[in-house]
Amino acid sequence: MMLVVQQRAMRDWLRSGCAAGFDAGAAPGLAVYRNNHRAALVACLEAGFPRTRAWIGDDAFLDTVIDHVGRVPPSSWTLDAYGEDFPVTLALRYPDDLEVAEIAAIELALDRAFIGPDASVVGIDRLAGYDWDRAVLHITPTLELLEGATNAFELWELLSAGAMPPAAARLDTPRALFVWRQAGISRIRIADPIEAQALCRVRAGLPFGDLCTHTAEAFGPDEGISRAGVWLGRWITDGLVCAIDDDRSIL
Repeated sequence: MMLVVQQRAMRDWLRSGCAAGFDAGAAPGLAVYRNNHRAALVACLEAGFPRTRAWIGDDAFLDTVIDHVGRVPPSSWTLDAYGEDFPVTLALRYPDDLEVAEIAAIELALDRAFIGPDASVVGIDRLAGYDWDRAVLHITPTLELLEGATNAFELWELLSAGAMPPAAARLDTPRALFVWRQAGISRIRIADPIEAQALCRVRAGLPFGDLCTHTAEAFGPDEGISRAGVWLGRWITDGLVCAIDDDRSIL
């Protein structure tokens, strides 16, 4: 049997339990391999989503994990990526409990930030000399923006501390969460949707001067410029800015 045929037969066996590509005598060994494979996927999800597990309970979590493993085969060479679709599975299983998938999304984003690519950081002491009308901020590649409709952040925070969380609650207005890595540690903080929208524009290449113009038009000159300045200071302090380009130099 050609190697590629064997590989496809093994893939089909792991996904469906169909051993059509193997001799009948191989069934016992294949069963052991398939069980080990599925156990590794279950262990991966258990390790990656401990707060989600604590929130919904061991039995409900295991049922969801088994469902996910049965429906979603690995698509990457590394198990680090296997949890990527797990929040989707949780959203399907808990459509009326939005906080469940949101807690899982927080855990997934924190893990992704931790293993994300390295980047330099622009310090607060290196901001002089730029043409801020043309300055373009380059945002750290580990940054992920999440949108939340519930108090999932508070639930995750208390679960992480081993404290008793309150009941789940819907928010009156959606909130944004910034997740990134700073100094080797995954960070998370709440941001209002206006700041999140501004950072999305900046990450897409909007010059800081244009951001100031937009905020001035939206909130008036004084408040608009003040908002943009506060955002810039916070982004620098948080280590979100990895370079600044004003067409003259890049730091």
